[in-house]
Amino acid sequence: MSFVLAASRSTGGRKNEKMKIKEALTYDDVLLVPQYSDIKSRSEVNISSTLRGNGPTTKLGLPIIASPMDTVSEEEMGIAMWQAGALAIVHRYNSIEDQLDILDGIIVNAGSNAAAAIGVSGDYLNRATALYDVGVRILCVDVAHGHHTLMKETLQDLRNVFGDAVHIMAGNVATLEGYNDLVDWGADSVRCNIGGGSICSTRIQTGHGVPGLHTIINCARSDRNAPIIADGGIRNSGDIVKALAAGADFVMLGSLLSGTDEAPGDIISTRKGKFKSYRGMASKDAQMDWRGNVSSLEGITTVVPYKGPVINILQELENGIRSGLSYSGARNLKELRENAQFVRQTQSGLAESNTHIKWRYDA
Repeated sequence: MSFVLAASRSTGGRKNEKMKIKEALTYDDVLLVPQYSDIKSRSEVNISSTLRGNGPTTKLGLPIIASPMDTVSEEEMGIAMWQAGALAIVHRYNSIEDQLDILDGIIVNAGSNAAAAIGVSGDYLNRATALYDVGVRILCVDVAHGHHTLMKETLQDLRNVFGDAVHIMAGNVATLEGYNDLVDWGADSVRCNIGGGSICSTRIQTGHGVPGLHTIINCARSDRNAPIIADGGIRNSGDIVKALAAGADFVMLGSLLSGTDEAPGDIISTRKGKFKSYRGMASKDAQMDWRGNVSSLEGITTVVPYKGPVINILQELENGIRSGLSYSGARNLKELRENAQFVRQTQSGLAESNTHIKWRYDA
């Protein structure tokens, strides 16, 4: 379904093809149709995925990456994720020295598979060099709007300096054109989705973004074959299965991993329970802490319930992913994509999908 807006003054009364409004769906809008399955046990399902590209490759048994946020990914999370077969990207919202200190324990456990974020301005090249010198071989160029000239310059600089000695993850983008350009500029893998995170307000503040599932489906149409990382808007294992079925190779999680023992920050005890802080990196608090001023508010600070060890969350997600593949008759992610059939659901269908029993007691 599409329709055309009335031509604006800027188009001189002519039709503007970019003003066609297309329907774009996200995770709650669809379900996967169950397929015939001969899988007798979830243990038969292989959910591993590989960060591949021109640089070093890293195979993960669990296709989950922890987001480079200062209330999610520091040393304890990095170690725990690696031990679980997943990956954490150490955030960049600190000095180079502090970032290297955080990475010490991760490098002992993960070696060259340790991963860290850099930006596209200021000390990014010095930071990348320092990270490389201590053994980091996965660099994540981390900006809100990755389809940008500064991203192009940064990716070209990194390739000129490091060649194929590092895996470069980059993002975020929301379009097929953005995905293709980042790969052509030098990215090995791409974070796809803008503004979909639970504490991100980019779409509200700027009016820009594309629903997450639509972004993944669009980027997966590319012939570039660089790993797609679905980043933002994922709230449960069902959403992860949908993202992987739509073409993602990995999912990047923030809120689902926040509030755990390994997430940075103290436990806050109140009469209503235990909590931990969780904030977007474009929130007022985060910007004031790491650069001393606020440029544009595109995130919030909140608290989330304390969840205990992150391994409990990861095991629950892994079980859901394995079950999801078995419902599609798929033994691996490739078969999931081949077998996947989506249907759109109505609001009534969504309500039916959620637990909805109502107890009534008549004395």
